[in-house]
Amino acid sequence: METIIKDSEKQIKQFVVEDFRTAAVFSKYGIDFCCGGEKTLEDVCKKKDIAVSEVLGELQNVLEASTAQNIDYKSWPLDLLVDYIEKKHHRYVEEKIPVLLQFLDKLCRVHGERHPELIEINEHFKASAKDLGAHMKKEELILFPFVKKMINLTMSESGTEAPPFGTVLNPIAMMKHEHDNEGDRFKEIAKLTNNYTPPHDACNTYKVTFAMLEEFEKDLHVHIHLENNILFPGAIKLEQQFM
Repeated sequence: METIIKDSEKQIKQFVVEDFRTAAVFSKYGIDFCCGGEKTLEDVCKKKDIAVSEVLGELQNVLEASTAQNIDYKSWPLDLLVDYIEKKHHRYVEEKIPVLLQFLDKLCRVHGERHPELIEINEHFKASAKDLGAHMKKEELILFPFVKKMINLTMSESGTEAPPFGTVLNPIAMMKHEHDNEGDRFKEIAKLTNNYTPPHDACNTYKVTFAMLEEFEKDLHVHIHLENNILFPGAIKLEQQFM
């Protein structure tokens, strides 16, 4: 109870300074963490008629979320890995893209004249958001179900018909090509942001956006690693059992 009271009396900007990931929660509730960041959480929630306990609960979930380390993904069954990628990394992309698009648009409006590189960064990320959305749908509707189908058939020792795409090598080649495109795109974003270093005149939104972009790229690297280096080779090996 004391912790709840203490946190409710904390300034909005303190949450964001301590962990930028909390900015997404404040954005969801329409709470200004930038210009109005000196107000306490309790005061803002009262004014907006929001239950402070509800916001604190979401903040706690964000703060407790941590990236698992030293997991031996190679030992996982492929269907478990598929579910993990979809629920962990695909969901992350879907949740973060709208927030980043909103923040980048705001930065372009407010700071674009002094920092024209923001316009280019925004264009790159919008293209990434569009392409990643289509990319993940292809995986979820075509590749992932086929991998699960092969696993089920292996367990039942049944044969399998050739998929409409011929061999799993074909969608995998396309997915890897699209992964390369995203890798190149984020190299350019990193370059334009000076490796996600905000300028000296950056406001809180500016700093949070760059930190979120950096986290997004890191998650994407793990996401691509799991697919390119573990899932895809495993799917190719699995398919060979039916040839």
